[in-house]
Amino acid sequence: MPGTSTNVIHITNLLGLVGFVILWLGLVESVKFLLKAFRNDPLLGWAIGPLGVSTLFLCEPSTPFLLLSALLPAFFSGGFLYLGLFTSLPSPVELPHNALLTIVVLAPGILLTGLGDWMAVLRDLRYPLWGEVRVLRNIQYLRASCASIHFTPFGLSYLHEHFGSNPRDLLQVL
Repeated sequence: MPGTSTNVIHITNLLGLVGFVILWLGLVESVKFLLKAFRNDPLLGWAIGPLGVSTLFLCEPSTPFLLLSALLPAFFSGGFLYLGLFTSLPSPVELPHNALLTIVVLAPGILLTGLGDWMAVLRDLRYPLWGEVRVLRNIQYLRASCASIHFTPFGLSYLHEHFGSNPRDLLQVL
């Protein structure tokens, strides 16, 4: 019909949309985890919680690595959303192609997946911590987020040497 508007957002497959969102968040978390896996520092442990998989390293990361660890997942998130929603690939949502809607959809998605990373980068650049203080702060943060913390053999020996404690006692104190 000549008078109908084509600027309507239409969800064609609700289950597909839920699957797309889960795939998007899972892949962004995977990119974050792979970046941490390529880091060549002594690993104390890792944690699995509601905010994803976190790693606990002994050394403070360099500034370029901090920036890369925030930029790459945000870039991947925006690219995945754009490819999944605004290209000719099959999509669970029909969106009109205009620049304003693209920005309105991509910006919150990138902020959702990257805001915590950028806050961590700003915190680490503004208030850098080293050694035991950094380890204790990270453990306390992970405990506050209800994450399950698992220590490596190196992490267990580090806790015993530097704090004279095992993980159970240290986690109860924090």
